[in-house]
Amino acid sequence: MSKTAAVERVAQRLVRPAEPTPGGPHRLSWLDRYPTQMALIESLHVFKPDPARDGGGVGRDGPAAAVERGLARALVAYYPLAGRLATSDAAGGLHVDCSADGVWFVEAAVGCRLDDVDYLEYPMQIPKDELLPHPLPRPSPEEEAKLILLVQVTTFDCGGFVVGFRFSHAVADGVGAARFMAAVGELARGGEQLEPPVWARDAIPDPPGALVGRLPEPAGADRLQYLAIDISADYIDHFKSRFAAATGGGRCSAFEVLIAKAWQSRTRAAAAWFADDTPVHLCFAANARPLLAARLPRAGAGFYGNCYYIMRVTATAGAVRSSSVPDVVRIIREGKKRLPAEFARWAAGEEGAAGVDPYQITSDRRTLLVSDWTRLGFAEVDYGWGTPAHVVPLTNLDYIATCILVKPWAHKPGARLITQCVTPDRVDRFHDAMVDMN
Repeated sequence: MSKTAAVERVAQRLVRPAEPTPGGPHRLSWLDRYPTQMALIESLHVFKPDPARDGGGVGRDGPAAAVERGLARALVAYYPLAGRLATSDAAGGLHVDCSADGVWFVEAAVGCRLDDVDYLEYPMQIPKDELLPHPLPRPSPEEEAKLILLVQVTTFDCGGFVVGFRFSHAVADGVGAARFMAAVGELARGGEQLEPPVWARDAIPDPPGALVGRLPEPAGADRLQYLAIDISADYIDHFKSRFAAATGGGRCSAFEVLIAKAWQSRTRAAAAWFADDTPVHLCFAANARPLLAARLPRAGAGFYGNCYYIMRVTATAGAVRSSSVPDVVRIIREGKKRLPAEFARWAAGEEGAAGVDPYQITSDRRTLLVSDWTRLGFAEVDYGWGTPAHVVPLTNLDYIATCILVKPWAHKPGARLITQCVTPDRVDRFHDAMVDMN
């Protein structure tokens, strides 16, 4: 990275709600308190310059000022996000202390254009931690563990900018985080908040005897290799057509097609890992709001807490390797049909009694964890410069096999797969299997 691309942190401050807000403890749900939620989820959102806007990237009309204004206004309704995580037996263990201490906000600038650094395509020419909010001096691990939200806006010479988020998974899932960001955007543009947020953590089941699995640990010395693959609309339509032909006119989603292809391609590329009779697993987080519509206020509209269930689909490695893509899609669809019944059993405590923890994440290589970011709402957030050119999910765990579906660049139809699921020596085989349309 050249010296002109060094990120300068211009200012940092705590942004508090623009109006007085309620105080006191807010209870978190069982799922909010699950051990894997105790992390700050990181992502970068890349925005191109808008030639129609005056003023470039700085000043009262710049992106940082707009985002900060929207943030302060949004925190009036989303006031728990301006608080801190705390632990107290009197308040039910881990909870949010609605102290209005504020959200850390960092304003930064970099002396280059976005196209000089390839719009942060991988490998990124600017280290991700330079674009993510890290207050200085750095808080201790104990203090950082209390933080709920940190935001950084980094402006570029071209007028484009990057919004870096670190968001506590204990307080919001992906749907909830995107709803908050959309509210910040709406208010930054001078609008009014459209959907009142709902806390309602008591609506989330607290199953009797529910198991809580261990945190994932590295499995072996080899780390998994990052790979981003752009998928054309023609590619998706090709496999949708094959599924329709194989099922007599049945329809399937782009997500089902792409995770089926990724599951199969990984199983083929890593053939040495799995004998034909080895069970391999595909896990994905399914939004449980529709299943809790009767318990959530307004049928879940505005609810931003954790509300998902991890579905697991299992087949032998031999079956995944040798089946057609439509057949693998069918395996996934059959698994998805089990969601209402499995979630109901978990909510009633039956899964715990059977020794099952559906939420446990593992580094076992037999398991591929997939997620769909195209439906969360991140790609629709607009602070006044249009929607992002692309969104970059970040992960610090290179030993958990993952595959994330995100929206492609705004000018490209299709999809983008961000994967970290095979070791470097197998990544070419995985890529070749993914692009093979036979």
